[in-house]
Amino acid sequence: MSGNQSPEGLARVLRNAGIGDRRLLQAVRATPRAAFVPAGQEAFAYLDAPVPIAHGLVTTQPSLSALMIEGLRLVGGEHVLEVGTGLGFQTALLARLAGDVVSIEMWPDLAQQARRNLGRQGIRNVDVRVGDGSCGVPEGAPYDAVVVSAAFPEVPAPLAGQLREGGRLVQPVGPGGREQVVAFRRTGGGLERVRVLTAASFVRLYGRYGYSS
Repeated sequence: MSGNQSPEGLARVLRNAGIGDRRLLQAVRATPRAAFVPAGQEAFAYLDAPVPIAHGLVTTQPSLSALMIEGLRLVGGEHVLEVGTGLGFQTALLARLAGDVVSIEMWPDLAQQARRNLGRQGIRNVDVRVGDGSCGVPEGAPYDAVVVSAAFPEVPAPLAGQLREGGRLVQPVGPGGREQVVAFRRTGGGLERVRVLTAASFVRLYGRYGYSS
């Protein structure tokens, strides 16, 4: 594996892209992305690019995923909700940075593959669920942080409601295909928009509180 085709190479790319959180960069170094892509896609694992997965989906570009995680301001010990597990790479990073992660995925086959991928890396502090991500996982609430890897014009009410006061939520806000990735903070009065992290393109969030499929 060449220097660039490695977790260290990917961490270097992310640092050059402006990611400054040292714990996050260390998590990237400790997490081989090649273990979280479909068979035959390993050659593309350490590029800062999405990788196609099942159901016409793609993984989130690593620098975008890192920017969203950085927007959560994790310091360690947090209880995190992730909406959209995919094959588990972002989940693995969250698990290394927080106390534990509840991750919900719409597609059972992706959830099963993510569980396998995480297990092979010895990551045990993750509970991968199958279900409607727009509803969150109420039995695990309240969460210290919520990250949503799909787009909707507003934050679904259940996700806002499951975030503890003072907690942070990051979601692409828009119709799907052209979004602003926004960091929010939960206050006594509800969700407060903190800042736009970047512009990006995401798949739509489907579900009871998202788009109808």
